[in-house]
Amino acid sequence: MGKGHERTRVALDSLGCKLNQAEIELLAKQLAEAGYRLVSPTDEADAYILNTCTVTHIADSKSRHRLRLAHRRNPDALVVATGCYAQRDPQELAQIEGVDLVVGNDEKPYLLRLLEESGHLTSLGFTQGNSMSRHYNGFRTRAFIKVQDGCHSFCSYCIVPLVRSREESTPVDQIVAEVGHRIANGYKEVVLTGVKIGSYNSDGVTLKGLLEHILAETDITRLRLSSLQPQEISLELIRLWRDSRLCRHFHPSLQSGSNGVLNRMKRRYSVSDYQRAVSLIRALVPEAAITTDVIVGFPGETDEEFEQSYNLCRQMGFARIHVFSYSPRQETLAAQLPQQVGDKVKKQRSQKMLALAKESAQNFSQRFLGKTMTVLWEKQSDGIWSGFTDNYIKVYTKSDKTLTNKLLPVKLVEVSGDGVWGEGWL
Repeated sequence: MGKGHERTRVALDSLGCKLNQAEIELLAKQLAEAGYRLVSPTDEADAYILNTCTVTHIADSKSRHRLRLAHRRNPDALVVATGCYAQRDPQELAQIEGVDLVVGNDEKPYLLRLLEESGHLTSLGFTQGNSMSRHYNGFRTRAFIKVQDGCHSFCSYCIVPLVRSREESTPVDQIVAEVGHRIANGYKEVVLTGVKIGSYNSDGVTLKGLLEHILAETDITRLRLSSLQPQEISLELIRLWRDSRLCRHFHPSLQSGSNGVLNRMKRRYSVSDYQRAVSLIRALVPEAAITTDVIVGFPGETDEEFEQSYNLCRQMGFARIHVFSYSPRQETLAAQLPQQVGDKVKKQRSQKMLALAKESAQNFSQRFLGKTMTVLWEKQSDGIWSGFTDNYIKVYTKSDKTLTNKLLPVKLVEVSGDGVWGEGWL
């Protein structure tokens, strides 16, 4: 494994939501400050840690595949599974060849300490040096910061309340300090994330108050929110977007455009509630991107109910639609419902909704052709750079300069693939 004085190579990987990404970034920061050498998940590593997802059976399958792949890449590596799948079924993951340790969500915040105290990392031959001289600059140009965890809503299809049961909010001063730390390390954009960030409440400070603190007490250039529930969107909250540092991007989860399906899902809003929330956003932030999630093939979903969802999504003019085929989680109420929709029907509905998602994304992007917009450039592939505007349009351009983590204007000239081609001013 490790070789004498070489620093232990640790590969961190994550599946699923932005919250998982925020947690893996925090662990990366802890490891780097402790003197470990971080490498890409595709590189050979002495230790591989995967933050798993279990929201669908496909997520489970991907988690198992990546753990096996890590073991094949280096059979001597320490392989650790953590996250939601590890919380839901640790025994199943522990049986995978090569998996040495399974750590659920409850113990995940203490993962580094657990690894060191158990001797798992020291057994790799790591020799600790001066940790104060080591810094973590992250894997991305956007930093993900966890502000809230847990959910008590218990939607009938969702496994998350069972694997992230304790609802809690990170103290305001801790979040503000973390934002300041990310700014000091060069980040231009911070994404606030959690299971249900709209329910944020720390000593009486709500999400609105948290945003006000961050905007007043830091020099953040861009601040973006992850998913919100429609009922959490208020006039007082949206008025904060008068500050141009708040990204014009909202992700209110829809899940279904049928009131009957929403009732069976045990969602806490109606179609009209959702429409009112979107109308409010568009009235106050007219160029905002509104993205959403939709589940097709929920138990009992009729052709008429699917068409209601499809037609509502067309009317909403979403910038992006994330389409999921319903996946039964045995521990949830929805898995026990009668009239489970067949795989063939789910596939047909998914394909139709995905085609609409592509059309909607292109229609939204076309609205901005001819405009010059500021892009946070992220990465290069085969000479082509990509990045995002504040309202979440993916932009591509060609440049011989290094653009990573730079906020630069570009003129949007043509819809291209899943984004827009930009030219000039770089």
